[in-house]
Amino acid sequence: MRIEARDITVRLNGTTILDRVGFAAGPGELVGLIGPNGAGKSTLLSVLARLRVPDAGSVLYDAVAADNVDARKLAQWLAFLTQSGRVEWPLTVERVVALGRLPYSSGFGASDAARDEAAISRAMRAAEIEQFAGRSIETLSGGERTRVLLARALAVEADMLLADEPTAALDPYHQLEVMELLARTVRDGAGVVVVLHDLSLAARFCDRLVLLTRGRVVAEGRPDQVLTEERIAEIYGVSSVLGAHEGQPFVVPWRRLPKGSTAGGAE
Repeated sequence: MRIEARDITVRLNGTTILDRVGFAAGPGELVGLIGPNGAGKSTLLSVLARLRVPDAGSVLYDAVAADNVDARKLAQWLAFLTQSGRVEWPLTVERVVALGRLPYSSGFGASDAARDEAAISRAMRAAEIEQFAGRSIETLSGGERTRVLLARALAVEADMLLADEPTAALDPYHQLEVMELLARTVRDGAGVVVVLHDLSLAARFCDRLVLLTRGRVVAEGRPDQVLTEERIAEIYGVSSVLGAHEGQPFVVPWRRLPKGSTAGGAE
């Protein structure tokens, strides 16, 4: 499935959150949404997931307008991992992951049990949470809970996965694990759109980056095209160190720049 957003505008209490944003993503690519706090990244993700109706513009799924796509079919095509990590009920981990199979059930009736069990098992194994299967999700740490919710999204086995800051609550080991898992998901044929603040993870794992600031897309392309020292200074207000290790790029924010300084003034 290919998602396309055209001229998306979102306003909240008189403030423009997104201003005529265009975006597209398809299968077989890992697209990173990056930008400073308040840039509109999470809002755009919620619009792409049809969780927020834009004030102007349109979203299309495989060239079909969002309003014309059946909700159940969309839930099979698209999985969404939220930023909050909240679970409202004291379910076991396995039950939480099983919620990812609800789009395939007929009302509250049974779906293909064998297929569901296999999908749940694959998702738990991929997220390395099998040891938590019988535990209540309330007993897990924030990082562990994030991995459970990622497994729930993977259990959908959707064509497109949207993930809002999935590495935010994780230690370095599990940050790499999650990004490697998203990369494998892409290699298996799905598309992934992920909101990230860690520029090194974005540079290393994403095929394409979309940089937003103040509700607008200001750069899009390969990581090396988007993440230049000058642009990082301009958009984030920091000088940075860019390099490579074992053939993989990294970005280290180094020093805050004086307010109002330009990229040319970076040290």
